[in-house]
Amino acid sequence: MLNEALRLVRSYHDLSQSELCAQLGISNSYLSEIESGKKQPTLEMLNRYGEHFGIPVSSLLFFSESLHQTGLTRNLRMGAAKKVLALLQWVEEKSVSKSESIRKS
Repeated sequence: MLNEALRLVRSYHDLSQSELCAQLGISNSYLSEIESGKKQPTLEMLNRYGEHFGIPVSSLLFFSESLHQTGLTRNLRMGAAKKVLALLQWVEEKSVSKSESIRKS
């Protein structure tokens, strides 16, 4: 879930992977592996994301499934995180549709 949140934050700011990589000073392959969930971002990388986008690291960690919570607390946190991701996905889809409409005009 953290990987999807990081991808959507990048997408929300209308940046390609290459653009963000250049801005953060990381390789495209590393960012691709993070966003696809093949690699977990380091705390340093989360700090860089947070500073770059003005988001507290604690907000990014909200999407991490590796936090050791159980029961109702975990269920509530996971439910809220899924809803936030769904909202970000909706914003991304709306942005893509708007861009496509502009190009067709």
